[in-house]
Amino acid sequence: MDQNLQHTFTTSAESLITRNRVLRNTYWLLALSMIPTVLGAWLGVQFEFTFFAGSPFVGFMVFLAVAFGFFYAIEKTKNSGIGVAVLLGFTFFMGLMLSRLIGQILGFSNGASLIMTAFGGTAAIFATMATVATVSKRDFSGLGKWLFAGVLVILVAAAANIFLQIPALYLAVSVLAIAIFSAYILFDVQQIINGGETNYISATLAIYLDVYNIFTNLLALLGIFGGDRD
Repeated sequence: MDQNLQHTFTTSAESLITRNRVLRNTYWLLALSMIPTVLGAWLGVQFEFTFFAGSPFVGFMVFLAVAFGFFYAIEKTKNSGIGVAVLLGFTFFMGLMLSRLIGQILGFSNGASLIMTAFGGTAAIFATMATVATVSKRDFSGLGKWLFAGVLVILVAAAANIFLQIPALYLAVSVLAIAIFSAYILFDVQQIINGGETNYISATLAIYLDVYNIFTNLLALLGIFGGDRD
């Protein structure tokens, strides 16, 4: 009886240590991933990089192909140091993709302020959602299928709006994206805490995408409603 209790306690302690290590490594790698993202965005602005010149739809498809190629490579290498390098390469690529929006925002006289506001807002959302996921006793695992369905809706709507060019639809997609990816932070962080995700590279990729999408959509909305041309 005592041996069984001791074994259960030891297993639980080891599991808790593993989860804390995964969470800690995820946060460190997430912070590190911001460096290639910023570098990619800066280079993209300098060289006016874009996949969307000429044919926005083709550019969108190329972006998805490259992104899913990275996802596949990260999944295959996530158990080695190569996975970290591939992930950082992906974040550099995402920085390049961000440069078009950054360039547009910097065209406003208050562009730098808008970028900092979007960064601060994203950080606040992340801190709030991560804290709730950590301290709440509520199980958020049931959100997964609904959030995934929401992402599919966003992708379809975004692709359709390349042709439709409806401002109201663009705004609706941006607001919906911020809500969905904020909820995804709850889901992804709690996956680590509950032991559902044990690989810190995969965990970092998921949370990075949450943060990236919140930032880009928040920045786009700030540009629309707060951009100053004077």
